[in-house]
Amino acid sequence: MSFRNIAIIAHVDHGKTTLVDELLKADDNFDTRIGIEERAMDSNAQEQERGITIYSKNTGINYKGNKINIVDTPGHADFGSEVERVLRTVDSVCLVVDAYEGPMPQTKFVLKKSLELGLHPIILINKMDKPSARAEWVVDQLFDLFVQLGATDEQLEHLNEPVYAIARDGLAWTDEKPEQKDITPLLDYIMEKVPTKANDASAPLKMQIANLGYDNFLGRLGIGRVYDGTVKVGQEVIITANDGTQRKGKISDILTNEGLEKIKATEAVAGDIITIAGIPDIFVGETVAANEEIAAMPPITIDEPTLKMEFLVNNSPFAGREGKFVTSRQIRDRLEKEMETNVGLKVDFNAGDNYEVAGRWELHLSVLIETMRREGFELQVGAPVVIMHEQDGVKMEPIENVNISVPAGIEGTVIAELGKRKGLMSNMVESNGIVNLEFSVPTRGLLGFKSLFTTMTKGEGLLSSSFDAFEKYKGAIEKRAVGSMISMENGKTMAYSLFKLQDRGTIFVQPATEIYEGMILGESNKDQDLTVNATKNKKLTNVRASGTDEALKLTPPKLMSLEEAIDYISADEYVEITPETIRLRKKFLKEGERKRGKSD
Repeated sequence: MSFRNIAIIAHVDHGKTTLVDELLKADDNFDTRIGIEERAMDSNAQEQERGITIYSKNTGINYKGNKINIVDTPGHADFGSEVERVLRTVDSVCLVVDAYEGPMPQTKFVLKKSLELGLHPIILINKMDKPSARAEWVVDQLFDLFVQLGATDEQLEHLNEPVYAIARDGLAWTDEKPEQKDITPLLDYIMEKVPTKANDASAPLKMQIANLGYDNFLGRLGIGRVYDGTVKVGQEVIITANDGTQRKGKISDILTNEGLEKIKATEAVAGDIITIAGIPDIFVGETVAANEEIAAMPPITIDEPTLKMEFLVNNSPFAGREGKFVTSRQIRDRLEKEMETNVGLKVDFNAGDNYEVAGRWELHLSVLIETMRREGFELQVGAPVVIMHEQDGVKMEPIENVNISVPAGIEGTVIAELGKRKGLMSNMVESNGIVNLEFSVPTRGLLGFKSLFTTMTKGEGLLSSSFDAFEKYKGAIEKRAVGSMISMENGKTMAYSLFKLQDRGTIFVQPATEIYEGMILGESNKDQDLTVNATKNKKLTNVRASGTDEALKLTPPKLMSLEEAIDYISADEYVEITPETIRLRKKFLKEGERKRGKSD
């Protein structure tokens, strides 16, 4: 049996996971009676709810007597560390691009990594059923992007013969066979264009760990490709760490990918992507070999985190009411467990009970927080802060490439707002009533911008961004031009009070919500914080007169999601997170303490 190892890469929502669904159905051993669920590879609850891929996953299909290992990768740059690792295990990548949108910023991120590793991308232009499909234009844009990223002539070859698809309907074709009515032309193309590497199954074992997993019964798992030789259950191996040190280990279990299942095997041969168990301290980039003499594989480098947040115990007046895990020790243990598999995450445990957690971007960190919340944790988090670098004594900050599409007529507001945030516009194109804008913006400038962007465009705008480079510090940026409405009392919110307050800003809470002093109830219209009493009710008397009992017409409150709350808070505020509630609060709950904090 020969092996082909291929990763599916794409921008968010370009049809990557749907394509994998159809490839699974083309497996020689696929049982049509059982079938598969839609977007079957997105098995995590948050992936299903958000409609995005968060964790890279492996699957394997048998096709015409060969095995094709397929890796479904995240499209968000926030989870780029997932992609960087798995690209080492594959022979090629299949770049899925929307037939209308073309290559997007986050396409560039993953494609750049692929080209640097010398992979030859296969081009798949998806969603060809769109009335606005423009395949030739997409190919031209891809050519420009490949050249910009320094692709070789050999890497540009597949641009001359892309595969076209409607992944949702399970259709793929090339120019030569437009009449095909299934997905097999893509598989035939992979078999033809992706070469099998010369793997010597009789040579001593050598494999590299590219990803990590965990199983309640098997313990820590190492996922990687067998480059040489054969690995067997019970085999004693030498593990070479990323710093060059060696230690002994023993393989207790081997799992191979068959469709959506991981099947236990007694051995695996060179060319296959497998999962091994039995080495409790295995880590990404380490080489597993038969003996000490075998040279280690080059270490896998992972881009550094760009944002950090403060995680701490919930100390609000409502602490401990709703959570199951509330102590500093429990939060620490959970973060240590997360670091075992989430290698894009870094945690500083040296600041007492407050832990500094660094990740790739807001979504990367909010997925972790949401996961902890669903597991029963109760905690508080501070505002995200961009991690600065110093180069030759000069302060450097991360810069993002930002692509924006908005209806014509409102682009001026967006340009002005990003201008305040030190953004530089590099391109503007109008087509069919839609304006496409490209910017270079400091990562700091995008903090708190996404929720504002949704409001400015009334939900009709599209925004995507990806890390570009580190540049000289651009100067101070004001994250938020308005203050917060802060409760001065403990109690329950009254509709009468909220009715009186809604003219002074945007309300975040509903009537009859239990609140405490220092809790944030809304956003003020003014550029400073406003302390308010939302617990007052209307005084009732026996006297009635026409017009005095006017009906209370409350504007529906803006109920914050986790991402919106993290996006909103300033440096002197926390988000209080419990399994049932998300609250915003000031770090200092009493007004006197806040004033002293400012003077200090």
